[in-house]
Amino acid sequence: MKALLSALLATATIFIGEARAQDSGKVFFLLPNTTTIRFESRDAPFFVDAMKKAAPDVEVVVQNAQGDPQQQQRQIEDAITQGAKLILLTSADANLIAGGLAAAEAAKVPVVLYDHDAVGGKAEAHVVFDSLAVGREQGKRAADLIKAMDKSPVKVARVKGNQGEYGTGQYEKGQNEFLQPLIDSGKVKVVCEQYTQNWDPTLAQSFAEDCLTKNGGDVDVFVGMNDGTTGGSVAALISQGFKPGEKLVTGGQDATVEALRYVAQGWQDNSVLKDLKLEATEAAKIVASILAGKGVPKDLINGTVNNQRMEVPAALLPVQNITIDNLGDVVKAGVWTWKEICQGIETTKVCKAHL
Repeated sequence: MKALLSALLATATIFIGEARAQDSGKVFFLLPNTTTIRFESRDAPFFVDAMKKAAPDVEVVVQNAQGDPQQQQRQIEDAITQGAKLILLTSADANLIAGGLAAAEAAKVPVVLYDHDAVGGKAEAHVVFDSLAVGREQGKRAADLIKAMDKSPVKVARVKGNQGEYGTGQYEKGQNEFLQPLIDSGKVKVVCEQYTQNWDPTLAQSFAEDCLTKNGGDVDVFVGMNDGTTGGSVAALISQGFKPGEKLVTGGQDATVEALRYVAQGWQDNSVLKDLKLEATEAAKIVASILAGKGVPKDLINGTVNNQRMEVPAALLPVQNITIDNLGDVVKAGVWTWKEICQGIETTKVCKAHL
């Protein structure tokens, strides 16, 4: 009997040890750049905190590619060498990541995509805000504002995102649902448009400055695709001596604190709120489930993203447009406080009302 009991205890110990091994180890969260500041300042800390609850024995290693796809390739290879149990990946360039995905697949290291897509390789899941819904929110807002302008044509500059990315394509598609009819009717004349490599705000600013110069300052609206590209347009307007409200800047997303300050001051019209804490939490749930050997939780998947290799199961998250009229919703959601939003702009009307 003692021998049987000892054997059963030994077997149980092996199973417990295997379970702990699955729930421990290293997860690498690979970030794309520092120009989109949310990834280091918000997403990474939120994910680390969420993993402490979802898989407390797992070590999270955060690395940033600094906008360099080759560096990110090396980081993926290094993560594999260090025995990564899983890689959570926000691609530096979606079109240049196939080699990294192939390396992970060959090493049997699962990859979960976070926010950005990754073209041409295997991924277990993709956690992302509904990109088409973001584009529709941006397009509808821009169209409503343009329709209210007492002039025709309204001269528009379109400052697009990184060319070839799934998100950029979806934002453009969603925006076009509302802008194309205005273009076709002659209400809108697109005087400048350009994609922004790696979403770099400095490139967006240079484009906006060139557009203003080329058109003698006669540009009514700048439509961006995230707070980096809209911020570039605002910086261009500031550099050329314009004042808040003289030109319309719309099409933001991410609800960065800098963008919300621009909204409070009247430089920028809107930003689409993406609850980054929700995104990080959903990613942690999926990562923990995979590490525990349970696969991707089916109840979290509500769509797919085609990355030219496969239909990646996707957790598509909801979004909300934020303007001066509902700026407080960001505070209610716990994303930022009024003190954070109003730092340095305490004298603006909306900040006076809430501080």
